Amino acid sequence: MSEIAATLVLPFTACLLMTAVLGCLGLHVLKREVIFIDIAVAQVAALGAVAAHTAFHVHADSVIGSACAFGATLVAALFFALVRRKIAQLPIEATIGITYAIVAAAALFTIGRCTGGHTHVQQMLTGSLLWIDRRGVAWAAVAFTGAGLLLYSCRRSLQRISDDYEQAAADGLNVVAWDFLFYAVCGVVITAAVQLAGVVVVFCFLIVPATVSALFSGKWHIRLLIAWITGAAASALGLMFSQLLDFSAGVSVALFLGLILIALSIVSGLTRPRAGST
Repeated sequence: MSEIAATLVLPFTACLLMTAVLGCLGLHVLKREVIFIDIAVAQVAALGAVAAHTAFHVHADSVIGSACAFGATLVAALFFALVRRKIAQLPIEATIGITYAIVAAAALFTIGRCTGGHTHVQQMLTGSLLWIDRRGVAWAAVAFTGAGLLLYSCRRSLQRISDDYEQAAADGLNVVAWDFLFYAVCGVVITAAVQLAGVVVVFCFLIVPATVSALFSGKWHIRLLIAWITGAAASALGLMFSQLLDFSAGVSVALFLGLILIALSIVSGLTRPRAGST
């Protein structure tokens, strides 16, 4: 058991880091109704990394590959911010879906033209959570801590926009600039997280804890605490499950996030006061 615990220290630390920042972003994502932002951003980053591999013959995790991936996400962040404000008749979720479809097609075309394309697809979907090293955790800690501090310092403006976009704009808030900042932070965090754990796990960390928190409270600070507890519990249970039964670590964590959501949804339904009850 001690050997298993030692093996899981770094993956569990990575999961806690993702829980901390993705749990916070997830609250905004649910409020803004941009549920599939992480898949779209991950696809944009993948296109940037694959394009760098094709053009410069570098690996996705190289400096040039990472720069191209992050650069592509910043372009996408600006695009989402402008479209939401300038084209009111087009819902932002539709914009995100269209972006994902077009970028996914471009990425698949580019992957088909370069050697080792299947490796990029597998890395994006599954990540390498169980095999993460100290360097990977350190870089994730730096990126996520910076993003967390930025989100905390800008929390009031971001929450105002998430709660009521039109009212925030009417009050004179520069919603385009704040939206760009939000989507840029999402892009940096999600791109880094996908390299650790893959798209599926990152999507679960972003959405499931925030959804669980919405079942029990409407207050931001309480919801954030619930999201963090949910993510940490699912990470511990999923990683132990994966080691004891020789399952994929990322898939196991995603599975336990889903199981916790189902269980707590039932609990919430049973404990919620019925209409007309006193």
